[in-house]
Amino acid sequence: MRFLLRILSKLGLPFLYKLADYLLYPLVYYVIRYRRRLVRQNLTRSFPEMSSEQIRLLERKFYHQFCSVLVEIVYSYRMSIEEIKEHVRFRGVERLIELNLKYGGSFIMLGHLGCWEWHASIHHHVSDAGIVECSIYRQLKQPSVDRIMREIRERIGGMCCEKSKILKTIILRRKEAVPTIYGMLSDQKPSPANMHYWTEFLHQDTAFLSGTEVLARKYKMPVFYFYITQPQRGYYDIDIRLISEQPELTEEYSITADYVKLLEANIQQQPHLWLWTHNRWKWSRQDLPANVKTNLKP
Repeated sequence: MRFLLRILSKLGLPFLYKLADYLLYPLVYYVIRYRRRLVRQNLTRSFPEMSSEQIRLLERKFYHQFCSVLVEIVYSYRMSIEEIKEHVRFRGVERLIELNLKYGGSFIMLGHLGCWEWHASIHHHVSDAGIVECSIYRQLKQPSVDRIMREIRERIGGMCCEKSKILKTIILRRKEAVPTIYGMLSDQKPSPANMHYWTEFLHQDTAFLSGTEVLARKYKMPVFYFYITQPQRGYYDIDIRLISEQPELTEEYSITADYVKLLEANIQQQPHLWLWTHNRWKWSRQDLPANVKTNLKP
């Protein structure tokens, strides 16, 4: 697999985009029909104001973006620091550096928008200040694929940490006095045992993970959101927005609530950028175990 990645990544991004348009897209959308029913269901429920034709147009636009992201990840295997800086531009880096040095680290709450693997490139904008970026991820089932993805992520950013080891990593980084940015993809569906926060999101009753908020309170580190837009294909602008400087002083679930609002606004601005193939609304309140504490009123 490494050999194939090495060959494909050398073809260059313009060629890979043609591959995405004329091979991957027809294959994924028309032949395999990868999760098309789920994507259409998600879009229809999230945008009830859209007509059937508008939903289909958005659906096809999303699949084009999805295939673009696949080849962007492939190209990451050989992408230089100069190239990644050209393709991903950040606003608000100075404030991010200031608060990381002040509090010894921070958390970034992210969504699966744009090429989410490229967001770790913030590392190259903060490393001169002695700050390290750490991407929190879920280990993949196939060890060989997991190793390759770790290589790509660490090539783009700083370091990777499997989610089960995050507490150990935070404690170690603080002991070593190394300010660390922890990137947390927080839009995944929680398991029934972790459905602590419920709210309306894209017109649907939705549970969200609140672990980032819990960690931020515990270790008294600020929380930011990466607001992602795409001015043109292959280029992403990321506005670094502060959610809370002192999480320990906020009300329970308020940080998660603010994150949800930002994520929803971000998706609504350019909906094709979000990962609609994810079965986000698999669980409902009926699946909530009786012993799980939530923000829901009795």
